[in-house]
Amino acid sequence: MIMRSGQQLLLPANPMFIWGSLIVALLLDMMPLGRQAWMPDFLALVLVFWSVHQPLRIGVGLAFMFGLGMDVHQTALLGQHALSYTALSFMAIMIHRRLLWFPVPSQALQVLPIFVVAHLLELLIRMLASDAFPGWTFLLAPFIEALLWPVVSVLLLVPQRRAPDPDANRPL
Repeated sequence: MIMRSGQQLLLPANPMFIWGSLIVALLLDMMPLGRQAWMPDFLALVLVFWSVHQPLRIGVGLAFMFGLGMDVHQTALLGQHALSYTALSFMAIMIHRRLLWFPVPSQALQVLPIFVVAHLLELLIRMLASDAFPGWTFLLAPFIEALLWPVVSVLLLVPQRRAPDPDANRPL
């Protein structure tokens, strides 16, 4: 793939770091803060990030498994989060090549529709299962997730940006 001028060459992603970030995001979602409709879904955010940056390592199957785990934890309809995360991961993998050509703030605007579709899909499943409408504040969650995209992008790419062997003779 041809790189844009000025773009930094990244080191390969460490699989342990990928798994660690996914587990931390899962634990953040499982914190007993009282799940509000407007709260961002950190696991969905990190799944989209790794689906965009490492589509061969993080795929639809892993998103499905994490979704089942969230369904069990939140005692939600079994498959509600699983379907939402699967669709989220599929859409992220579908646009990953195009998305990486944009700067990070533009990427946030590009992933916003993906987060909106995932939350609407989750709401549709809840409503079909005769659950109560969570209120209009649930529309804030995708926007908060899109606002968190630059922060997550910077934090999760930090280990890949370091120089492998800094040397005066090799500028990379």
